Amino acid sequence: MIVAVTGPSAAGKTTWCRRHHPENLVAEYAPTGAEPDDGDLSAQAAFWSAVNCRRWQAAVARERASGLAVCDDDPLKLHYSWSLVRIGAASPELWTFEVAANRAAIAAGRLGFADVVLVSLPSVEELRRRRDGDPTRQRRNFALHVRLAEPLREWYQALELAAPGRVRWELPSDGLPAVLPAARADRYDPAVFDALIAALPHIS
Repeated sequence: MIVAVTGPSAAGKTTWCRRHHPENLVAEYAPTGAEPDDGDLSAQAAFWSAVNCRRWQAAVARERASGLAVCDDDPLKLHYSWSLVRIGAASPELWTFEVAANRAAIAAGRLGFADVVLVSLPSVEELRRRRDGDPTRQRRNFALHVRLAEPLREWYQALELAAPGRVRWELPSDGLPAVLPAARADRYDPAVFDALIAALPHIS
């Protein structure tokens, strides 16, 4: 099984993953400073799709080795672009390129849907309290990331419509159960992707 754990900055996803499943962890992407700017939207979309694919392949390798992969944020991180566009902080044209790049990767079996997604969406006040209570971590662009919480909710509500039973709206306090269901058969189904995109609120 491949599990993705997601939520806005300070939602507790990294802490939960490290506390309960460190041996099965697929770490979140760490920026290198070499990421493309928005001068070439097609190249930017291709870059981030490739990042998503590498993280997915790392999750598949971890699952193959131990039976379980727990991803600190969703390898299919198209939710981030959606959220930025939704609040007017990114170009709808970039969104179009990213949708096409990620759909092609899913259809080719290079990227897939996690079998279960655990979504943590604390209140804004709780996010700020957690940020202030953890001086060991730098949370760049925290104010922006707080604004992305509601679009993130919209994304995973749409995924639940497209693939019922995949989304759980909490991080279990005791970690994942010892006995897990089998991997879903629709990990690489472009029809699920199309249904997800269709279920999202319209972007003007």
